[in-house]
Amino acid sequence: MMKRKMKKILITGLMFALVCLCIVGCGKKEESTTIRVGGMKGPTSMGLMFLQEKDANGQAMEDYEFRMVTAADELLPLMIKGEMDIALVPANVAAILYQKTEGQVSVIDINTLGVLYMVSGDTGIQSVEDLKGKTIYLTGKGTTPDYVLNYILSANNVLEDVKLEYKSEATEVAALLAEQPEAIGLLPQPFVTVACMQNDKLQVVLDMNEEWTKLQGEEGSRMVTGVTVVRNEFLEKYPTAVKNFLQEHKESAEAINKDVKKGAELVVNAGIIAKAPIAEKAIPKCNIAFIAGEEMKQYLSGYLQVLFEQNPTAVGGKLPEDGFYYVK
Repeated sequence: MMKRKMKKILITGLMFALVCLCIVGCGKKEESTTIRVGGMKGPTSMGLMFLQEKDANGQAMEDYEFRMVTAADELLPLMIKGEMDIALVPANVAAILYQKTEGQVSVIDINTLGVLYMVSGDTGIQSVEDLKGKTIYLTGKGTTPDYVLNYILSANNVLEDVKLEYKSEATEVAALLAEQPEAIGLLPQPFVTVACMQNDKLQVVLDMNEEWTKLQGEEGSRMVTGVTVVRNEFLEKYPTAVKNFLQEHKESAEAINKDVKKGAELVVNAGIIAKAPIAEKAIPKCNIAFIAGEEMKQYLSGYLQVLFEQNPTAVGGKLPEDGFYYVK
């Protein structure tokens, strides 16, 4: 009787052990990987600085391999060929990449809001309407700064009364303003800070973020400079790694906005801005952010809609479908 009872207990225990093994076996553990992250030497990558430092010190949640380039065109082929997993790119470039890969990338966060400002020594400019009869200097025709300015001028009914003069680079506009402070220029950060430091007669007369929000309202879109995209193949294979990146990206973006002095040092070390005093003044105006989920979709989809209405090719020919936005 005792032997039979012991045998029954032994069989029950073995069955329980087998069930446990099955459960463990079915719950396949995600393998570790190195996340290859690409960014440009500008405001869109500033929110990565504290994460890069954590990774260099061996304190990050994941292993990272960071690559900084000077233009978004360098990142696109790497993403398309699967040689990069995550990229921080201009908002419209993300939409173009989505079309080029036939929907094989997703945007996971907004990393930078608007960085465009109207700079001048003309203190009479208090509103968009005050630009009537003026000449505005800005970078290349058919670029996102051009589309943003045209949208704001048109919505305020002054587009026909303003002359736009295009320069090839922001440095040209900054140099012109330094010599002619009465002129008006549309510049991105950190060129705004550089120009104002070169000539103390210059100041920001209009914040394009504020003008955009006035037109869109609180429930509308925002002016978006940079977003973060991931290859869907990588996202599906390493969902935990992407989740951890998002957490660390959020913490890093918050850190640079909180500790601007240290952030300035990291930005200089990364070769994004040449001098710490310029970086320290520019960072608070770069609108470094971390916006994810439904809010990200609201802000970005409306921004891309404005660009699409001006020139469909600016966003890859058509607007991205809902699958473009990772809102989990």
